Amino acid sequence: MSYNVYLVEDEQNLNELLTMYLINEKWSVTSCLTGSQARELIDKPPHLWILDIMLPDIDGYQLIREIKAATPNVPVIFISARDADIDRVLGLELGSDDYISKPFLPRELVIRAQKLLSRTYIEESTESSKVITLTPYQIDEQVRIVYLNNEEVTLTSKEFDLLQLFIHNQGQAFSREQILTNIWGEDYFGTDRVVDDLVRRLRKKMPELKLETIYGFGYRMLKG
Repeated sequence: MSYNVYLVEDEQNLNELLTMYLINEKWSVTSCLTGSQARELIDKPPHLWILDIMLPDIDGYQLIREIKAATPNVPVIFISARDADIDRVLGLELGSDDYISKPFLPRELVIRAQKLLSRTYIEESTESSKVITLTPYQIDEQVRIVYLNNEEVTLTSKEFDLLQLFIHNQGQAFSREQILTNIWGEDYFGTDRVVDDLVRRLRKKMPELKLETIYGFGYRMLKG
């Protein structure tokens, strides 16, 4: 599948290098050097945003708020020169799907983007959408949309990934570490606080889900 990627990075040399690597994957890449340029593209969503936090005009945190308000299901990778846990957690709370700290190898970014895109999008198929009923919700896995009384429940891509993990493994207990691996991948580096935050957000948006906290361990979805 050919993906459309928006890259927002104010260091021109790095921007050009990353653009070259992304184009080598046969992806369509639109690069921006400022937050203002990126803001003009929000109403024309890509498959993936790669977004630097530290920009000369509008910071990445403000941009991701606007991106997620307009297109909550489009994944975002944050890149930053800062490696503080608070930055990582704040980015995830605002809806970012991955976080990579400078300096990094361009190939590492490509690999992370590949994994995120493959998890987020299902290849086009002639088969009809697979809809799962989890009373009172209907979950369309092909288009990654949840409905409640015919109204869409807006989930971020990570929230939907977590929902899928639970609904396909009802009754199974998952530790926080297992959830981290399943949702963020084995190469994720950070605290498991992001798991609790993700569960909290999913519960808030889908309060009828039977999610049980296993104190000192993790979570599970009860059957039925």
